[in-house]
Amino acid sequence: MRFQAYLDPFSQHPVLQQRILHVLEHLPGDVQDDFLNDPRFRVTVDNYQPGVGWSFLMPAPGLDGNGSRCVILRLKLNDTSEPFAWYVIAHEFAHAYLRNGGWGEITDIEEAADALASSWGFPRPERFG
Repeated sequence: MRFQAYLDPFSQHPVLQQRILHVLEHLPGDVQDDFLNDPRFRVTVDNYQPGVGWSFLMPAPGLDGNGSRCVILRLKLNDTSEPFAWYVIAHEFAHAYLRNGGWGEITDIEEAADALASSWGFPRPERFG
């Protein structure tokens, strides 16, 4: 499968795995290719534990785009509504695609990620969760 490497970390969470696959399959082809052709892009589970922290390393991207393009997703996206989960996943993928930068005239990185995710067909739902 084309996106298997991005789905493997979620093998114990089939609902979330399907939600990630749905978003990946609906991204424009050039975005899919950008992710698939960049070994720095990956998707993983947020494994934060209070008092312990995270157990993975993620280098910060440099000004030239070098460094990690890791999308970290929380397991609670397994239990939210589909439109909200799709939006969050697409929003995080937009950050990776934009390398945490702006998009066109939009310089605020959160607004840029929202706008790009919406252009991909995943607008921010009016009601969350």
